Amino acid sequence: MSDIEIAQRADKKPIINLAEEKLGIPAEHLDPYGHFKAKLSLEYVDSLSDNSDGKLILVTAISPTPAGEGKTTTTVGLGDAMNRLGKKTIICLREPSLGPCFGMKGGAAGGGYSQVVPMEDINLHFTGDFHAIGVAHNLLSAMIDNHINHGNSLGIDPRRITWKRVVDMNDRALRKITVGQGGAANGYLREDGYDIVVASEIMAILCLATNRADLKERLGRIVIAYKTDKVTPVYARDLNAHGAMAALLKEAIKPNLVQTLENNIALIHGGPFANIAHGCNTVTATKTALKMADYAITEAGFGADLGAEKFIDIKCRMAGLKPSAVVVVATIRALKFHGGVAKDELNIENLDALQTGFANLERHIHNVTQNYGLPCVVCINHFTFDSDAEIQLLQSKCNALGVKSVLSKHWAEGGAGAEALAQEVLNIVDHSEPGFTYVYDENLSLIEKIEAIATKLYGAASVALSPKVKNELNALQQDYGKFPVCMAKTQMSFSTDPTLKGAPSGHTVEISEVRLANGAGFIVAIAGNMMTMPGLPKSPAAERIDITDDGVITGLF
Repeated sequence: MSDIEIAQRADKKPIINLAEEKLGIPAEHLDPYGHFKAKLSLEYVDSLSDNSDGKLILVTAISPTPAGEGKTTTTVGLGDAMNRLGKKTIICLREPSLGPCFGMKGGAAGGGYSQVVPMEDINLHFTGDFHAIGVAHNLLSAMIDNHINHGNSLGIDPRRITWKRVVDMNDRALRKITVGQGGAANGYLREDGYDIVVASEIMAILCLATNRADLKERLGRIVIAYKTDKVTPVYARDLNAHGAMAALLKEAIKPNLVQTLENNIALIHGGPFANIAHGCNTVTATKTALKMADYAITEAGFGADLGAEKFIDIKCRMAGLKPSAVVVVATIRALKFHGGVAKDELNIENLDALQTGFANLERHIHNVTQNYGLPCVVCINHFTFDSDAEIQLLQSKCNALGVKSVLSKHWAEGGAGAEALAQEVLNIVDHSEPGFTYVYDENLSLIEKIEAIATKLYGAASVALSPKVKNELNALQQDYGKFPVCMAKTQMSFSTDPTLKGAPSGHTVEISEVRLANGAGFIVAIAGNMMTMPGLPKSPAAERIDITDDGVITGLF
């Protein structure tokens, strides 16, 4: 069966009953959205503050390929397996964006027999969080243009407005637009553009805010533009916009509860992309899971060079989190792709290609164990076409690096297929307290932080900064020098060239643009030609998604 067919046949339990049964959450603290998804009240979250924290486990992966890696699937399967072993475990995931759902990637709720459900709801609108973020963002955009139209008492320079608009869809035609056309009655004529919702600073703020007061304060300090003197920033609070924006996010700030196919609780909340944003679910959801369970398993988007780096250097740094172990997901098919095998030949045994492609996994392992100082387990996400010789080769190469690797069959068997993986993870987190370090010290300059990420994690020889970008970074250094850096880079390669597979070294990382995310508390450095508004592929997934006359959704993967 397809993923959606498996999900539609799931034996789901009413989420109110399940939350009471599994976690003892009183019904009055749950706001149900139908029978199988609910919001958790912030009052209940606050009531957990005196509970001790469980252990945090991070799931990341090798650099993504068209062959698939299965990071979310592994997160779900591992969580189900740990619960099968009698360990009180909650998984924390990001919410999927409609852009990739209808684009190239498809859905993001796991796969096979390791999924979160209701799968269609999670992938399509869910509880409306992304809608609320988009509306809050675009309210601020509208108030900027309205202020200029009514006299511009703040002296905003229309040529230096930094706040774009957003939509939760891959729509390349909106990257550059002109607003205010049609005469003075329609506002001030100026250039503008759209980002996708998951790249919005409000998404980052929601994911990093710790309560409603923190959320509103962060919204207020968003830099929206500069005045005509070119240096004085204008903030969202100058327009008195932050209160209304926070009101629109009243429900979105609450974590969402759903369940796995095996009726274990999952928190799905927030959803910034890891290639153009910081790639982690909300601090609120992660901290809540740690207070409610003995183990919390969370994922960070794309490969460890992006998601794991931002999880550690941004989220963990800001929220005071510390992972106890890291699971790096790899597939033999994906490693052969990194070794130069064409997509239509990945099911054929090829030990030479696997040997070559292993370089990608090796660098991710090195980054986790050496640059972050964290223990690592490699999950070999099993495909039926994997040969015994290929599995043996991959495990022997991991063993040579001193890293445990486990063949896991959670896609086909659910939690039962991941019990060996779960046991290996438990052997680490229950019997050791790992060291932990960041890739860079917060006291380094912004330029030095970018260089540290590029050289230590990406294997680059240098970073290239245009005079304009260098001047912007130097200008930001005075007031924002202690901010972490959020690199916006292709997920397909350690370099800025998505066609360079494996583990390229000695390349140059070109920073084409920098943006201040003052509310979120980091600097965005855009590397190469990275777009913050993706486009649809030639044959988008939307062409295959449909609904039957009796309301059953088909074609969603």
